[in-house]
This record gives sequence, C-alpha cells and structure tokens, in this order.
Amino acid sequence: MVMLNKVMIIGRLGADPEMRYTANGSAVTTFNVATSRTFSRDGERVEETEWFSIVTWNRLAETCAQYLLKGRQVYVEGRMQTRSWDGQDGQKRYRTELVANEVKFLGSRGDDSESGSNFSAGLPENEDSGAEINPDDLPF
Repeated sequence: MVMLNKVMIIGRLGADPEMRYTANGSAVTTFNVATSRTFSRDGERVEETEWFSIVTWNRLAETCAQYLLKGRQVYVEGRMQTRSWDGQDGQKRYRTELVANEVKFLGSRGDDSESGSNFSAGLPENEDSGAEINPDDLPF
C-alpha cells in the first residue's frame, strides 16, 4: 500500500519567524501561517481561519529567518509531523507541525500579488526526507 504525507498551504505569517540553533549546530526556524476559507452559513458569509505551525531546517531555516516578516504571504510545502514530550508537570504534551521542504515568498508583506521567490530545503528528489527528529535537539 502506498502512503503519502504531503501538505501545501498558502497563507500569511502571524508574527516574525524565530530562528535558533540545535545543540549540534543545525539552524531551525519556526513561524505560524494563517490560512482562511469563506463559506455561507444560514445565508451569512463566514470566514474561518486555520493556523499552521511551520518548522524549517538548515539553509531553508536561515533564508526564512532572514527574509520573512509578519504579514508576508507564503506558499509552504512539506509534511505533517506530531512530536510528543513530557511536560514539567509530568503530563504528556503533543505538537503537530508542518515540516517544510519548500517555502515560496509571494508578493511583499501585505501584498496580494503572486510574484515571489522560491526556496527549498535543498534535498535531492530521491533522498529520504522522512528522517526522525530527536526532540532533545529542538531548542524549544
């Protein structure tokens, strides 16, 4: 059976990205992207916003940290990943994130134009990008 974990979104950053380095020196940048959909409920227009937590690594992380700002429209492609850890209170915690392998900058901050720059993680097409991430290496 073939399986697929691929996500593509277009939305706007809710805040400036945050970049850190893991203990082994890998750059990791995180940011949140809002998407929205509009639909009709009982004859009234309703807009619903969905927030995605994005994680980028290495060169892509450095590029995103350098050029992205709050309000910037982006196309993000990657895979969903849920990680877990035990909180200080002993409770199991979970976080689901979109681990990006491509980010395209669309327009300028607050602009709806479709021109932009394309950046990817730089992995060869046939390389397995599904390597497990050790939660102890994450700086957050």
